[in-house]
Amino acid sequence: MVDSVFRTRSLGAPAEGVKDQYADGKAAKVWTVYVGDKKSRTKHYRDFLVGLLREKGCKSILDVACGTGVDSMLLVEEGFQVTSVDASDKMLKYALKSRWERRKEASFDNWVIEEANWLTLTDDIKIPGNGFDAVICLGNSFAHMHDSTGDMREIKTALKNFERCVKPGGLLLIDHRNYDYIIRTGETPTKCIYYNSKHTKDIHTSVLYVNGKPHMVTMDYVMDISEIAKSKNPEDDLVSFRLSYYPHTLESFREMLEEAFEKKCKQRIYGDFKPLNEIKDPGFLIHVVEKLK
Repeated sequence: MVDSVFRTRSLGAPAEGVKDQYADGKAAKVWTVYVGDKKSRTKHYRDFLVGLLREKGCKSILDVACGTGVDSMLLVEEGFQVTSVDASDKMLKYALKSRWERRKEASFDNWVIEEANWLTLTDDIKIPGNGFDAVICLGNSFAHMHDSTGDMREIKTALKNFERCVKPGGLLLIDHRNYDYIIRTGETPTKCIYYNSKHTKDIHTSVLYVNGKPHMVTMDYVMDISEIAKSKNPEDDLVSFRLSYYPHTLESFREMLEEAFEKKCKQRIYGDFKPLNEIKDPGFLIHVVEKLK
């Protein structure tokens, strides 16, 4: 059932442009269980991401939503030169800890990790030469950004900043959940194509409508954290936390990406790592945008 009333409790306080929903540290800690480590990444995801980057000859990668750093670590280990940024210092501390623990490895010693805001991205980081070979924003990360202007100005500014970081001939890989499906059904599948999400027991989904249009989707994740709770009370093994997202629909997001690249791009869209015409109701939609030279 699609809810027309949005319950107002949420995590964290608004940051400029990008809401740090992990600000209290609780969600960040539980999130490490949700995403697991690099070994928890599905084989399809690893093969898709690494294979696509290598196919296009990409070497320098900007991960603009690195979170705890799991995907960035995977790419560092695969030999890519990685710069990782996130708006949440609570999430970044996990990435910084991982880098410190493996600092004696040259690839990890050269791993750049910075706190950055998508609205000021090009000022917050150093862009090499004409840009990065690829910019990635995966795991439904971009949908965390809520636009306070009412006309998508901030969201479009963030996408334009991503475009500015991509060199001519380079790639932007960005995704979002299939919000068309979520809006239509009021449900979010617990299975995630990125993670072996064995700890996710349920995702309670609510949709907020403003002037008859979907404006926000909230997801209450119910997690089994028995492996970190270490409690004798089984009731302590289940924990829930709430995250809110902007419900990007497929067509509107495709159009915004074309606008950000001033239509000087080629765009392919995948559903759960498969060509879109080969899968019905995918959980995630991945946009691969190639910037024309």
